[in-house]
Amino acid sequence: MSFDVLCLRPEIDFTRVGVTPPVALTIAYRRPDDPALAGLIKEARALVIPAVGGKISGTLFENSNLKLVQITGAGVDRLDEAAMKKLGIAVANVPGGSNSAVAEYAVGCAIVLLRRLTWSDMEIREANYVSFRGRMVADNLPGLEGLTVGVVGMGTVGFAVAQAFHRFGCGIVYCDPTPRDAAAATIGANALPLEELLKISDIVSLHVPLLPQTRSLIGARQLGMMKPGAVLIQASRGGIVNEAALAAHLNSNHLGGAAVDVYSVEPPDTDNPLFALEGEAAHRVLFTPHVAGVTRQSAATLFREAWANVERVLLKGEEPLNRVG
Repeated sequence: MSFDVLCLRPEIDFTRVGVTPPVALTIAYRRPDDPALAGLIKEARALVIPAVGGKISGTLFENSNLKLVQITGAGVDRLDEAAMKKLGIAVANVPGGSNSAVAEYAVGCAIVLLRRLTWSDMEIREANYVSFRGRMVADNLPGLEGLTVGVVGMGTVGFAVAQAFHRFGCGIVYCDPTPRDAAAATIGANALPLEELLKISDIVSLHVPLLPQTRSLIGARQLGMMKPGAVLIQASRGGIVNEAALAAHLNSNHLGGAAVDVYSVEPPDTDNPLFALEGEAAHRVLFTPHVAGVTRQSAATLFREAWANVERVLLKGEEPLNRVG
């Protein structure tokens, strides 16, 4: 069997969003758990992988002919960065392709949590229409206009999220180790240390990569700094938030709600403390399966750019765009 590209996602993923993989290349589609994966990688000139999935051992790439590992998304934490550099195999991602989708997700989840939309749906199904409507009115639930949104991580995704909330009339503060003054000025966003951001934000939206310095960035201490009734949007990477601490702050009624799209282990274990929430605490959390950046439109953008980069390297002999390793 001879092929140019090994792709660890099915062809239908591409064609159903209107993207045709390059016909000038021979592509082998395989499942990530294919027992022959190690041998197949050694035969390929390029490997195409989803951004979401289990860790891929660096030993699989030893003695291979790979010129490129192309990720069909932004996240690169599936790969052993040191191993790839040592082997001299280029790694490229597609940054920014999911910006609009993540921004829609963050705003949509904030509205659902602040206005208790899924909670009220369940109460009505339990014949509690009158009592719960009365409670919602009495609790003086807010809309977005005039609220302060704290964006943690003001890269391309974080900035898109900040822009979306700004369009709804929110004030924006942000925390990022890299100066973002020019972009921030366009939406009147102010840079703050993380602790100050947490203290004044009605909504905190996380958009940082998983690095040693960001693991458990939001733990019990940080959650305790958040305003009573504030909402947390966790759409970055699992491990950024301490899940046991988040469960405790939802149970104590300190937080108004949390949207959780990513988990410390994916798929999440059944003993995840967030799944043990009961009563009102359970109503204040919204779970989604790592799909904040997944829409038909975002997938089409990611896939087109990923395959264009593979063509660039294998057919034109050029350096990959968006090389991250």
